[in-house]
Amino acid sequence: MNDKLKVLIHGTGFAGQGHAEAFRYAGVDVVGMVGRTEAVVKQVTEEMGIPYAGTDWQQALADCKPDIVSIATPGGAHVEPIKLAIAAGCHVFCDKPLTESGETSKQLYQLALQKGVKTAFAASFRYMPHVMHAKQLVSQGAIGEPLEVECISHFNLERDIPFGWSHRKENGGGRLNNNFTHMLSIVTSVVGEKILSIMGEVRDDLGRAPIVDGVHNFKTRREHIPKDLNDPSLQWGESNVEWTYTVLAQLESEYAKNPVSVLFKHGGLNPRFNEDHIVFYGSTGAIYIKGHYGSGPLYLNQVGNDGSNADWRELTLPAEIAADVPDVDGDTERNWRYLIRELVKDINGEPVAHYQSFKEGSQYQQLIDIIRKNNNWVDVSHLQQ
Repeated sequence: MNDKLKVLIHGTGFAGQGHAEAFRYAGVDVVGMVGRTEAVVKQVTEEMGIPYAGTDWQQALADCKPDIVSIATPGGAHVEPIKLAIAAGCHVFCDKPLTESGETSKQLYQLALQKGVKTAFAASFRYMPHVMHAKQLVSQGAIGEPLEVECISHFNLERDIPFGWSHRKENGGGRLNNNFTHMLSIVTSVVGEKILSIMGEVRDDLGRAPIVDGVHNFKTRREHIPKDLNDPSLQWGESNVEWTYTVLAQLESEYAKNPVSVLFKHGGLNPRFNEDHIVFYGSTGAIYIKGHYGSGPLYLNQVGNDGSNADWRELTLPAEIAADVPDVDGDTERNWRYLIRELVKDINGEPVAHYQSFKEGSQYQQLIDIIRKNNNWVDVSHLQQ
């Protein structure tokens, strides 16, 4: 008798395939996969050795009777599949964003609470090894009281990436949904989970993108950029989401008397001059991590006992953190494996540290709705008269 947990995957692209491998890594039996296109889902399941392929989610839930479902489709397609899964008593692992709006995200969180199922929200770059090292250093007092955090990133994305879900708010697109969720998760994991206040400004620098057939895998979408962008027969889709954002937040921290200030600055289409980075500033030092998602290396600067300034020094990743990192290529894939491992342990009744659930997914989406309103400006034009 097979007593392994069973998972059903919703989505056949990069995320769906990555989720499937991550659940297998955690010892879960991947019993089926559902996608929009019959030919595609059959091809993927055959290649991955998944026994069930379908295009009808409700039928797949009835046929496969999974313990867990994994939602790996764009955010705008999450609500109904998750509702059906919760009604069936399934635990849910969902990629970010949870949904396309704060209202629907809150509904899903409440439904999961009422049903008593466990949920995991995959804003999972908090599991980057150097981010976990920073968390350890802050908790040990290496920089004194945390004062402020600076997150700077410029992605220089190709403006002519084919039109798709990432260009539309109702489909779960935008840089807040697909970058800020990770950045906020990183900072809260190090400083403190309680968000006290937030404000922000967003801008759509793109406007439009070419419509191209045949784009299936999100990671390979660049390969489908049209060779002739001046072709008069080329059709264009309109963007209605932000490609640049600036967000200010205040977090409560058990390591500080006062709220910690955080700056999130991201330009999705802007070129970088210096390295993207995350910096945690404290009363007696600072931690600098290279890379927009904390890929490393990590540097520490500490004030001397005599008050003198010190040089930045690179720190080696602690052995206990390195030993606990899943062995797989790709930051995204590794972080999925880490979070899924925690979820599975929790379902099996094993003790686990806090991991993000639909509580945070709902909260993040409501914060994104607030930021997108862009209504935090104070008109000072009269002061110049």
